[in-house]
Amino acid sequence: MSRRIGTPTIRERPFRPRGTSLLHGYPGRTGRRFDQSDVEARDDVLVYTTAELKDGVEVTGPTKAVLYVSSSAKDTDFTVKLVDVYPDGRAFNVQEGILRARHREGFTKKVWMKPGEVYELTVDLEATSNYFGPGHRIRAEVSSSNFPRFDRNLNTGGNNYDETKRVFAENQVHHAASRASYILLPVIPESSSR
Repeated sequence: MSRRIGTPTIRERPFRPRGTSLLHGYPGRTGRRFDQSDVEARDDVLVYTTAELKDGVEVTGPTKAVLYVSSSAKDTDFTVKLVDVYPDGRAFNVQEGILRARHREGFTKKVWMKPGEVYELTVDLEATSNYFGPGHRIRAEVSSSNFPRFDRNLNTGGNNYDETKRVFAENQVHHAASRASYILLPVIPESSSR
């Protein structure tokens, strides 16, 4: 997958997403796919893209992203979006997920991040089924916000719902050989009958 050189940094800012992978959407938004090009142009969204696919690829089943991250904040969110890039450049959302860093060891306890430390996070992208046709590319977008689809995080480690002040998080996604962030996709082999 293509990526920026070094360890990319996300300066977290909330933004309204374009579409959702849910059929029913959420209040005020319909659940349908939208071209993600404007979202991908933001400086707080990291974009990773494969080369054009020579052959089509069917992805069916549970998907997840494993990220090696660090942050200047004690708590922040990491969002991942799986995107299908068409040959004409349009990029449509397929699936998405989020993990609040304080819950990286489970939802029954809270663990805080320390500046300079690297943490492994698994973001559940749930199940999906999509055929990435020949000439398409598979893309992942990584950010720290997907509001109002997911609740805001003020990055303080507090309750968020009863706070008015926020901390801006400088987040990094690591790619070293020993800390290679990746997305696990359940690829279905093409049957000989097709």
